[in-house]
Amino acid sequence: MPSDIAVQPMTPVHAEQVLAIYQAGIDEGNATFETRSPTWEAFDAAKLPEHRFVAVDRDGRVLGWVAASRVSDRCAYAGVVEHSVYVHPDARGRGVAARLLEALTVSTEAAGIWTIQSGIFPENTASLALHQRAGFRVIGTRERIGRHHGVWRDVVLVERRSPLVD
Repeated sequence: MPSDIAVQPMTPVHAEQVLAIYQAGIDEGNATFETRSPTWEAFDAAKLPEHRFVAVDRDGRVLGWVAASRVSDRCAYAGVVEHSVYVHPDARGRGVAARLLEALTVSTEAAGIWTIQSGIFPENTASLALHQRAGFRVIGTRERIGRHHGVWRDVVLVERRSPLVD
């Protein structure tokens, strides 16, 4: 990754760019079941503040983001989060997502989180390959789990178990 790109905590200053990148991923059709980006207030409330990061260039332009959410309030799942990672279309292929996943892994392990999970459309082969390189494994496929623009879609479940957190 170029040295002029930095990974830093996501703050409200990044809101507009983060949500625009999210909407770009939504518009491409293979990133999420969502059909439009949420408001910053909804996004902010749903994502864990200590486990969300942006990659920015030297001009402060957000190139991508990663964020995690709780999967459950039940104490048995206290060490499990679900994440999303999105990269601006113009910044893909530069290692941005890999660096963001690395930052997420460091922060979650420091917090005692033992599992990071996500659901990825099988057509999103770039994301599946990225996650495999980042130490995620495929758990299985949930077939016809939801409709996306009237079409049944499968979701591949991936997870990364921390080797550091017992």
